[in-house]
Amino acid sequence: QVQLVESGGGLVQAGDSLRLSCVASGLTFRDYSVAWFRQAPGKDRELVAALRRNTNTPNYADAVRERVTISRDNAKNTLYLQMNNLKPEDTAAYYCAADKNIILSSIWTPHYWDYWGQGTQVTVSS
Repeated sequence: QVQLVESGGGLVQAGDSLRLSCVASGLTFRDYSVAWFRQAPGKDRELVAALRRNTNTPNYADAVRERVTISRDNAKNTLYLQMNNLKPEDTAAYYCAADKNIILSSIWTPHYWDYWGQGTQVTVSS
């Protein structure tokens, strides 16, 4: 079955950097669009960044556009999220997601993504 396993979260100070990783198994990774979402306590899950399959053009949320980079290594079945200049408002659980057929207009909605990891916690202290 499909598994997505995130790692790389932790407790950091404002201004620090983190790189999150998500290792996928049980699927042909290169055939899937992939994304990072986050969910803070009491808030809805929101898209951070996405990479649709067969495109080199990422999509980013406005709140993080200048500070994060999404990338993938298909040979390693791994998705990454490099986050720089972290802010306390970035504190959340971060989830990777995968879907084979998602269209651009749907990437912002968690409901349309088929597969999810368990999440990794990022806490940014001020």
